[in-house]
Amino acid sequence: MISLTSPVETAAHRWSAGPKLALLCGATVVLFAVGSTVWQLVFLMLTAFLYLLPGRVFALSGARRLWGLWPFVALILLWHAVTRDLSGGALIVFRMLTAVALANLVTMTTRLSDMMGVVRWLLMPLARLGFPARRVEMALALVIRFTPVLADKGKMLMLAWRARSPKRPGWRILIPFAVLAIDDAEHVAEALRARGGL
Repeated sequence: MISLTSPVETAAHRWSAGPKLALLCGATVVLFAVGSTVWQLVFLMLTAFLYLLPGRVFALSGARRLWGLWPFVALILLWHAVTRDLSGGALIVFRMLTAVALANLVTMTTRLSDMMGVVRWLLMPLARLGFPARRVEMALALVIRFTPVLADKGKMLMLAWRARSPKRPGWRILIPFAVLAIDDAEHVAEALRARGGL
């Protein structure tokens, strides 16, 4: 598993996780409340400026993490081009890119342990009523950690396929990808059991 926190130190690294997550929630509400394409573009440009503030290395690292959104962007724009509503498609794309970029910015500048601390604090009242808060906390941590790991393994499978065949991989890599994901899940489950489980 890898850390998603950026090694490039920024001023945001020193902020508490709670206020950052609260600001992210507020910004997301504003994004979905505003229905203007122009304003969504302004929000996207402001987010890009936030990425550029710490420097080129930080901005490039953030851009690489967002590159995986391109199929969704292409699909949305293609659909809206067919339905002759490119303005609506641009609105959705700008909103999606800004929301994901802001979430990625928080992830890059916040340690996972700090984010889990906020989740633990939020679930504390429910834990007193018998809700399995520790399991939810662990599940969130595993999702955050394993999403980029599985994405990298998917890329490796596609590269391995292209090295052996001129055909596009398509659905053919789904079964090996699922096997890899299950194998990783079994290893993590064994590691958790060896350490006392939940």
